[in-house]
Amino acid sequence: MLTLATSTALAEDCDDAHSGCGSWAESGECSKNEDFMKASCRESCGFCTPPPMLEKSDDPLLGDERVVMQISWSDASKGEVNWGEIVLGFYPTIAPVTVAHILRLVRMGGYNTNEIFRVDKGFVAQLQGVDGGRRAPMNKALREVAIKTVPDEFKIEVRHKRGMLSMGKFEAPDTGTSSFSMVLGDAPFLDNKYTIFGRVVKGDAVLKRLEQVETVLEGIFVKPKVRVEVVSAVVMYADGRGGLVLDESERRKLEL
Repeated sequence: MLTLATSTALAEDCDDAHSGCGSWAESGECSKNEDFMKASCRESCGFCTPPPMLEKSDDPLLGDERVVMQISWSDASKGEVNWGEIVLGFYPTIAPVTVAHILRLVRMGGYNTNEIFRVDKGFVAQLQGVDGGRRAPMNKALREVAIKTVPDEFKIEVRHKRGMLSMGKFEAPDTGTSSFSMVLGDAPFLDNKYTIFGRVVKGDAVLKRLEQVETVLEGIFVKPKVRVEVVSAVVMYADGRGGLVLDESERRKLEL
């Protein structure tokens, strides 16, 4: 029997807050342990209707590829394990080189076991570079791709608003590698300085929960006190009907 002692933090909006929600719901916990499941597994139990994933009809700049990114963070002192799924969409006509580079890294497993090292509420949630944030070791092929730089691809059609994906870089031009941010608020001062290459198409409720994580200032970065890990990131395709289809090249990752 599940208990609140093993519960995750409360799910906001209509969001499962634990990776086990689907299997728990199938085993009947939605009725047997209703209070817990209402707090942590609202989507899987059908207690709410989640907002639809953004499609090309909502944003014509979106391409077909999606990256489904599962993240997890814990607080042992509170006995909490938090989980969330964020779906990323991409702008291949706006930033074709950057998009191709990020998708290649995802297909190579580059972001698996990486971390979201920066959570600055109302500003950005930033993923660490593939060559710096992973717990898992890298092979030579992945390292060679991870350290490649991409050119700046600034376009007036897009602006730094909540949900946009913004490529990290140094002050010098064309120095982006694999670190990128999910923008958490309007940041016009980043326009024409950092490449926007896509947006979060589903999972804003997860970002809101992530913004509540305790943080500490280290130099210029606001960092979470606990490790926020990218458990997995896989490439899928939008089916045009609000769903996703698995990229065949990614099937082996899910089977491992």
